[in-house]
Amino acid sequence: MKEIGVGVIGTAFMGKAHSLAYAAAGTAFGDGLRPRLEMVCDIDPEIAKAKQIEMGFARSTTNYMDVINDPKIELISVCVPNAVHREISIAALNAGKHVWCEKPMATNVPEAEEMLAAAHNSSAQTMLGYNYTQNPLVQSARDLIQEGVIGSITGFHGIYDVDNEADPDRPYSWRMNREASGTGANADVMCHLVSMAHYMTGSEVNRLVGDYDTVYKTRIDPQSGEERAVDNDDVCSALVHFDSGIKGTLRVSRVAWGRKCGLRWEVHGSQGMICHDQERLNELQLYKRSDDPRQQGFTTILSGQYHEPYTAFLPNAGHTLGFIDVKVCELHNLLCAIAEGKPAWPNFGDGIKIEKVMDAIDRSALSGQWVDV
Repeated sequence: MKEIGVGVIGTAFMGKAHSLAYAAAGTAFGDGLRPRLEMVCDIDPEIAKAKQIEMGFARSTTNYMDVINDPKIELISVCVPNAVHREISIAALNAGKHVWCEKPMATNVPEAEEMLAAAHNSSAQTMLGYNYTQNPLVQSARDLIQEGVIGSITGFHGIYDVDNEADPDRPYSWRMNREASGTGANADVMCHLVSMAHYMTGSEVNRLVGDYDTVYKTRIDPQSGEERAVDNDDVCSALVHFDSGIKGTLRVSRVAWGRKCGLRWEVHGSQGMICHDQERLNELQLYKRSDDPRQQGFTTILSGQYHEPYTAFLPNAGHTLGFIDVKVCELHNLLCAIAEGKPAWPNFGDGIKIEKVMDAIDRSALSGQWVDV
């Protein structure tokens, strides 16, 4: 196996997830490129050093340009707040580095367009962290849809509820600020639902009407102790039309008590339906039309060795993959794209289409009108 030097910028949850994926990918897949953990970056020098030791990197830094300029590093993970995705990704691409950027792509469409332009001007590969589409079971579901198992697609309906901000006493953070994060639930969780809608249907949202609700309009700033206005959305929903002619519904909330990762979607077909719930990520629900009413009902399919690349981790069905395993699958797709010189999904070109849907939802929710994407 050839090695590829990697650097991770940002050490919170997603920085750790990327680092775990880098550490596991070579062993899990045993082909293509083996990541070599070169440098980790955090603005706090103590955290940077601690994460270097904890995650097994050769070096650490507090300056992201050290990662970008290091000749031993070819692939860079961007795992920082949304507002700095653009500047770091563009700097990395301009330096000829491959970029694995967490979602959402940017805080607005103009920034995302700058990132895409930098990607077009580089020979490097890009990927965005829409990891739920990388689940082997979800990819198998997409194959079944494309093979016509549920007939022609007639609709897509999805919900993504979390309770990250459900507590009204939760303090104010950058996620509740338009300048720092862009929109709220729209940017943070709707983007995942849109990515799934595009991926599962093979078509793109092209017209919609959106709606917002800010349930908790003020939060206490932990720095000043004063109330600050929340200027983005807690709940976001949209009626959507796709360029294939189908229609659907999308709804997300960051204030839904009890929902930890409540991404649930259905693809409706002329001869059946496929459903998935991220909180039960190793189960797929399949309904196929039967003329015999005694045989009508959903079948539960457990992930297994027939849902590749499941066997990179486990030999038998029902033993279940986890979030980090799926992140390793995501990374493997990027490493294959780098090795073969072919784009992976979703790259920055795919990502900007997701960004434009979220932008359209924002424009519609603020204007109260149907809009084109």
